Amino acid sequence: MGLFKFAQSRSLWMMHFCTGCGAVEMPPTMTSRFDMERFGIAPMATPRQADILLITGYLTVKTLKRVIRSYEQMPDPKYVIGFGSCTLNGGMYWDSYNTIKRLDLYLPVDIYINGCMPRPEAIIEAFVKLREMIAKGEANGWKKYKENIKWYKENQAKVFDVKKWSVIKWE
Repeated sequence: MGLFKFAQSRSLWMMHFCTGCGAVEMPPTMTSRFDMERFGIAPMATPRQADILLITGYLTVKTLKRVIRSYEQMPDPKYVIGFGSCTLNGGMYWDSYNTIKRLDLYLPVDIYINGCMPRPEAIIEAFVKLREMIAKGEANGWKKYKENIKWYKENQAKVFDVKKWSVIKWE
């Protein structure tokens, strides 16, 4: 493990994109009882300062546009954590025409936290796992996104109904 990767894994700034009921579990994770900052993970207000994009709750097509924009504004290296069963399979909104079922079709997800809603212990465990992955050089979703940008943009265009747009540029 290189010194750079070790240091990088010990200071992670997180932007949580709260889209639903998942936001309820974040305050206990941040405050004194569970204290995620003891693991070197601190909340940030803007994507330009964040390393981790934590997406909590269900995603609609309209919200997915904002999530992708936030992700693309983050500096490299960047990591995505899908929080709760909504980011895995749509959760309790699985049969809605407007709900995104699998986040990893549109953004590279480094870790999913399953459950509805995952408890603070599960969130902390995911952060620790992500730290280990970063230290080992295994958390490379951001590289995957760059290498497969055309595939991701095509999936995004399908869900956004880009046929109405005159020009699509992603290269």
